Amino acid sequence: MTDVNAMTVDVEEYFQVEAFAQDISVNEWSSYESRLQIQMDKLLSTFADNNVKATFFTLGWIAEAHPELLRKLVREGHEVASHGFMHQHLSKQNADVFYEDITKAKKLIEDIIGTEVKGYRAPCFSISADNDWAHDLIAKAGYKYSSSSYPINHDLYGVPNAPRDAYRLSNGLLEIPVTTAVMGNKVFPAGGGGYFRLLPFWMFNYLFNKGQQGRIGNFYTHPWEFDPEQPRIDSNMKSRFRHHVNQKSAMKKLSKLCASYNWTSMEQAYLGKEHPVLGDWPTVASGQYMASAV
Repeated sequence: MTDVNAMTVDVEEYFQVEAFAQDISVNEWSSYESRLQIQMDKLLSTFADNNVKATFFTLGWIAEAHPELLRKLVREGHEVASHGFMHQHLSKQNADVFYEDITKAKKLIEDIIGTEVKGYRAPCFSISADNDWAHDLIAKAGYKYSSSSYPINHDLYGVPNAPRDAYRLSNGLLEIPVTTAVMGNKVFPAGGGGYFRLLPFWMFNYLFNKGQQGRIGNFYTHPWEFDPEQPRIDSNMKSRFRHHVNQKSAMKKLSKLCASYNWTSMEQAYLGKEHPVLGDWPTVASGQYMASAV
């Protein structure tokens, strides 16, 4: 077990999630009730009670609407990073649109908080294995690290052949995968999100503990996961289940997780350490990489 793990929060509204992207257009976002302040108050209170510092991957759209929230995060000792501006799956973007989105978000957030934004996380971990430009553009935009890969199989995301440990790409960018656990010859998700809400705490904790032995754990969640009173979106049964499962018990589980480990930001947990250089993204994502000296 490591001494410290990274707590991360993807800051987005309940109506901006990928599961509802077919039901709600970007043009409709402003017509929905914001629940973010209520949700963030719950999270920040739980983090304060357990002395947790976290990284908040924040949408530029959110930063524009709630600038004082970002300043509060910095005042309370958390790291503010970028989730892009508009939370669009990368399959819906070309290179030019993507670069504009991530540079716009970085500049806006930096203008609000007055400090450098070092980290980026792609919406829905949606940088695919055959993408040959996203990580280069993330580095070009001035980010120091990305946490945009989840080395599992999933219908909305996942790069199953990518490494499970943090590594540098040949362009110098540090990529930090979400935590997974290996049992037998299978890789299991162990980094949070819907799996954290779905599984009993003892089972998730077993997977997370197994996954972070010998490495820094990388856990992620969202503010809307702890708000059972949020408005219901009219969508298909699968999306509704994924979004709402066990929201009533999620905060109790998060409190237990916070108390079970030491937590800090991505910047503090990863940036001061050495990591192997593995090559360019297509090579790494396909599993055809070889570590070289840092």
